[in-house]
Amino acid sequence: MKNFNDKVNFIWKIAELLRGPYKPEKYGDVILPMAVLRRFDCLLENTKESVIEKAKTTDIEMILNKIAGHNFSNKSEYDFNKLLDDPDNIRANLESYIRGFSANIREIVENFEFDKEIKKLDDNNLLFLVIKEFNNIDLHPEVVSNQEMGYVFEELIRRFSENAEAGDHYTPREVIELMVNLIFNGVEEDLTKEGSIFTVGDFACGTGGMLSVATDYIKKLNPSAQVEVFGQELNPQSYAICRSDILIKGQQEKNIVFGNSFTADGHKNQKVRFALMNPPFGVDWKKYKEDDIFRNEIEKLGFDGRFGAGTPRTSDGSLLFLQHMLSKMMDDEKGSRMAIIFNGSPLFTGDAGSGESEIRRWVIENDLLEGIIALPTDLFYNTGISTYIWILTNRKNENVLNGPVRKGKIQLVNASSFYHKMRKSLGSKRNEISEADIKKISRIYGEFKENEHCKIFHNKKFAYLKVTIERPLRLNFQISEERIENLYSESAFSKLYDEDKTQELELKKEKQSIKKKELTDLEKQYKGKEVQEKIISLLKENISDEIIKNREEFDKNLKNILKDLKLTNGLYKAILMGLSERDETADYCMKGKKKEADTSLRDTETIPLCIDVKEFHVETKKHIEKEKENILSYVEREVKPHINEFWIDHTKSKIGYEIPFTRYFYKYEELRPFKDIMFEIEELEKEIQSQIRKVIG
Repeated sequence: MKNFNDKVNFIWKIAELLRGPYKPEKYGDVILPMAVLRRFDCLLENTKESVIEKAKTTDIEMILNKIAGHNFSNKSEYDFNKLLDDPDNIRANLESYIRGFSANIREIVENFEFDKEIKKLDDNNLLFLVIKEFNNIDLHPEVVSNQEMGYVFEELIRRFSENAEAGDHYTPREVIELMVNLIFNGVEEDLTKEGSIFTVGDFACGTGGMLSVATDYIKKLNPSAQVEVFGQELNPQSYAICRSDILIKGQQEKNIVFGNSFTADGHKNQKVRFALMNPPFGVDWKKYKEDDIFRNEIEKLGFDGRFGAGTPRTSDGSLLFLQHMLSKMMDDEKGSRMAIIFNGSPLFTGDAGSGESEIRRWVIENDLLEGIIALPTDLFYNTGISTYIWILTNRKNENVLNGPVRKGKIQLVNASSFYHKMRKSLGSKRNEISEADIKKISRIYGEFKENEHCKIFHNKKFAYLKVTIERPLRLNFQISEERIENLYSESAFSKLYDEDKTQELELKKEKQSIKKKELTDLEKQYKGKEVQEKIISLLKENISDEIIKNREEFDKNLKNILKDLKLTNGLYKAILMGLSERDETADYCMKGKKKEADTSLRDTETIPLCIDVKEFHVETKKHIEKEKENILSYVEREVKPHINEFWIDHTKSKIGYEIPFTRYFYKYEELRPFKDIMFEIEELEKEIQSQIRKVIG
């Protein structure tokens, strides 16, 4: 890694030359494309003259690429050395040099929007100096390997983006290595078969770090294996670097697509054997809902599209990324294995029946979730929050001869304590996972045995029923001064007349600045006040000390009192409620032959779902029918001791899914004795008093 650190530090010193014309967060606009160009320059160095000679007779890129020995070439007479020979024309010559690249490289440079930076550098007399400094660094693969070059790019991006949005987390290399270990867990034998072809995807690929590490892992086990990678990235700079990296490695750069994975799936119908993702945390996808294709897929395609399981709240699209990734699973004999990094939100956000809960339900009921690993905090450069790796597969092992039986089960591993403090923090990154930590976590996951760090549950453990507990509505009624005054707290009644609004409209009318609609509103206010006054007047004429405990009886009396007023149902109900008080000795309020529920006393209970494993894939209504006995026994035990009269409204019952990860690893720590705490406080007080006396004395 010495090469990696030396190169990063050298390039960082070049970046500091830009101080003044560029703000620090904009250094990357120059340094990243220059590093890419210098890498290509070094790669093409040995075949440069041969390509230039051939270009005199043919302009066919395929032929020039073959001579260059890569999937790209440069037919320009310039390289970094020759650019420095003509300082007076440095800008024109650099632009000519870039035009000399094959189309795939030019497209990469365009994504950096480097033409604007070339002009700015030239205008500030920095272009020659920057090229000169980059010419002093050797980025040839014999000096800096592809893996090290990947590290260089990612570390530069991290430094340039320390002030980036909190959701943009460049994945630390040790986290990627752990993810790779986990998705290849149990399939090592397949990886070593000679002549095998493997497909790996990352649909929020950044600079391609996950694709690179996964490829290297497979190649170490099986040098003859063919690895085909697929990626998509929204950030132009990251996309350009990823595509550069793929080109340099001789892989298919067309498999790296630029764009938004939600609105324009760059790999539609593509399936992959393995996938890894670290999508941005908490990405707001509301703006994407306006996209016709995306909206149509969500609203109409159902499971024929990617998001059939449901959609989460618009403030967090994490579970959309999950469904997008799962849509790439192969449905053959071997299926797929995938890993995705989330914060804690996708584990539990959303009540029963919500989009988040329904997505978790679909994932778990289809037995796609194999395990979740809790990572240490402070691992990422831009955030210190808790993060989790989800491992997913559509082919859970059910054969005991080939390892632990995972079918129908979910493994939780708490690896939050497996880390080492860094000697020097990098942004928010204060901790790192060592190679020994990675091996230990991988071993715990692979062994599939319960211990202090590992818990194993049946899928149904994470399901629950949310039931609605209703209590009867019992009211007494009276027409009294106090209760008449209560009418103003009823929305339908108070909205009839708004004094402040009326005064404002009257003032506008006096100034003759009132609009037609506002004039209509003013008339409504006058009428509303008139109605209020009539209601109050009629009620005051019928004030009584009598308290009526039957709603039907009082309803008849009230309708008779207000019979000359044509009141809406909403307004009449508001008057009725304003004249009422809750009274447990009153008669039940009835709706037909049924007792009416008191919405103010409505409560819900969350009940663990204990369904038969064989019936796990039936519909919701059948679920609930099977659970009625369990519900009744639960409420008898948990609710009945506290409430005299209640019933369950089964029409409101909903199945929910959540994964309360921390609950399963919670360790109760007994509180220290009060006597010991008070003794310490007294000792501290004595010490403080002693220090004060020294200062005063």
